[in-house]
Amino acid sequence: MNLILDTNVLVSGIFFSGPPYRILQAWRDDTISLVTSPEILDEYARVLGELGSKHPEISIPPIVDFLTLHTRIFIAPPLPVSVCADPDDDMFLACAIASNTNLIVSGDKHLLACDGHEGIRVLKPRPFVEMYLN
Repeated sequence: MNLILDTNVLVSGIFFSGPPYRILQAWRDDTISLVTSPEILDEYARVLGELGSKHPEISIPPIVDFLTLHTRIFIAPPLPVSVCADPDDDMFLACAIASNTNLIVSGDKHLLACDGHEGIRVLKPRPFVEMYLN
């Protein structure tokens, strides 16, 4: 199963436990595959770098390198018209369209409001885990 993780889910899974952590475990165990784009990877690196300064016990560069090596990366042209209330979230939908991935896991209210756009499901982490990982 291919899916895209919003940055908030990735970060929560790295720094905390709970459903986002379970999703990362499923990725580690090859139960799911993560799909990204260069823009998503850039955002992951930026946000992880900011949080890494607050959590020096976690080395961020190896995490970013691992993401780059072990995700399926697609070039995702920008959407012709913004879909999300927060235009920064459009890159996740653009990646889903470019990669033919029909599932995004996010806790972001703007991205969740885009559920169903072009047949793409946007689920919160807990419902995703309950539906696909239990």
